[in-house]
Amino acid sequence: MTSFLPEIPSLYDSAHSARVQTLIDQKTKPVGALGTLERLAHRLACILGSDAPQLVQPQMVVFAADHGLAAARGVSAFPVDVTWQMVENFLAGGAAVSVLSRQNGLDLHVVDCGVARDIPERAEAPGQPRLWHRKVAYGTQDCSRAPAMSAAQCDAAMRHGAALVQALPGNALLLGEMGIGNTSCASLLLARLCAVDVAQVTGVGTGLNAAGLARKVAVLREVLAFHSQVREPLEVLAAMGGLEIAAMVGAVLQAAQERRVIVVDGFITTAAVLVASRLCPAVLERCVFAHRSGEPGHTIVLQALGAEPLLDWGLRLGEGSGAALAWPLLVSACAMLRDMASFASAGVAGQEAESVSA
Repeated sequence: MTSFLPEIPSLYDSAHSARVQTLIDQKTKPVGALGTLERLAHRLACILGSDAPQLVQPQMVVFAADHGLAAARGVSAFPVDVTWQMVENFLAGGAAVSVLSRQNGLDLHVVDCGVARDIPERAEAPGQPRLWHRKVAYGTQDCSRAPAMSAAQCDAAMRHGAALVQALPGNALLLGEMGIGNTSCASLLLARLCAVDVAQVTGVGTGLNAAGLARKVAVLREVLAFHSQVREPLEVLAAMGGLEIAAMVGAVLQAAQERRVIVVDGFITTAAVLVASRLCPAVLERCVFAHRSGEPGHTIVLQALGAEPLLDWGLRLGEGSGAALAWPLLVSACAMLRDMASFASAGVAGQEAESVSA
């Protein structure tokens, strides 16, 4: 399968990494006293290639699409109409991601990658969410009976995601998604690409009860059996993924090529990063994982990616809500590295060498 696949080199620079770590260690605090904030500051400095990193014009992008599996097999507690209704809610400013983006000064974009209904155009206004029409199809096919997408549709969605990132300013991309049934797609991608039992990585999604969860797992086993010969990342994405996930893969690849900070939200966005990282492993060097969600598969995919999430609050809403919640921590990490005094500049006595080694 041919598709959008940019060159993404490793960012590793031992001299720069060591210099940044020395700057952090020389701040007016005991070495390591700011814990995860120090590791986050170091990561952001390495992504942006700066000793004094600054996050500029952060862009929250919510990718939306519908899923034939949800429509045909009932793997969600909510009807598929909720996808377009929530898109309208994002644009009206009433959803969690709308509120949190507004609070944190994040430009909010909503992308119709494959919603099963046309979303009406609306006038653009400064400071308001922006709608992007990038529909490839009116939802995917029922992937228990056919590939979710053709190779051409998957490629088109990826290219739309990449082109959108190219059109946006700033040096930080926050990922969000909306699509009834897309936790099923994420579970399928993870089960196949990481060779784990689908039951281990499948949760209640939007709120299934025990019987609903059992039905969901049974359906996902059918899907995996139907596509038993599909193994390569892009083929797996087309066979069992979603148009919004494919668009996110393209967006992640483009953002990584442009050396943007990629803030990854929950289970579905992490599944997109999993696919992108199987295509270009250095993508992971550009990622900050916002949180560990309440979906059981999220912990497993985070472990597979070697990711350290910032928050562990049992979130399972999606939308980009966890990425927006974590955003102030990234701002604080950069501020600490840029603005906090060193022992030398503040005229404060530092730790004695013996104390440090004791």
